[in-house]
Amino acid sequence: MQHINEMLTQDMLKVEQVVRRWVDTLVVGLNLCPFAKKELLANRVRFAVTDASTEEKLLAGLNHELTLLQSDLSIETTLLIHPNCLESFDEFNQFLDHVDALISYLDLEDVIQVASFHPDYRFAGTAVDDVENYTNRCPFPVLHLLREQSLERAIESHPDPESIPDRNIARLNQLGHEKIQRLLASCFNSVVGDQ
Repeated sequence: MQHINEMLTQDMLKVEQVVRRWVDTLVVGLNLCPFAKKELLANRVRFAVTDASTEEKLLAGLNHELTLLQSDLSIETTLLIHPNCLESFDEFNQFLDHVDALISYLDLEDVIQVASFHPDYRFAGTAVDDVENYTNRCPFPVLHLLREQSLERAIESHPDPESIPDRNIARLNQLGHEKIQRLLASCFNSVVGDQ
């Protein structure tokens, strides 16, 4: 039994490492989120990997992370990574209604905001391979928990927050589909290479 637990722990650590590389390489490296680097360098980003394989277990994990974020002010933001649940983007997208309901139930509206990332993320009105979808594509499904007040402060301090989405799309278009896919693949390859 201990051997199985060790294997699961190693697998979860690898998942976390892949997502950390994604944050370093794409989110910070391409400056897709101009607010991420500061919190990452300050070690205020929590990477939480859950082995949840059902929506119910994922909601329980989300509830735990929301409670932790509220009680531990040293955590600025949490990435709840769930590689074994909601692998279909349509199911993931529908699950976000449950996320909103939990936020409301916990009376955290206007306190916590949840952003969503998925390997097959697709904005409404876009084609599957439109490059802009890669602003929200991640190696594994992720629910990103953000403190609303901190987000508002960061946006207020940015000279032109409204331009961020268009700037990101332009940057990704400049790189091209193949280059972005190589960057994503490198997040996996580098972790495998570390072993």
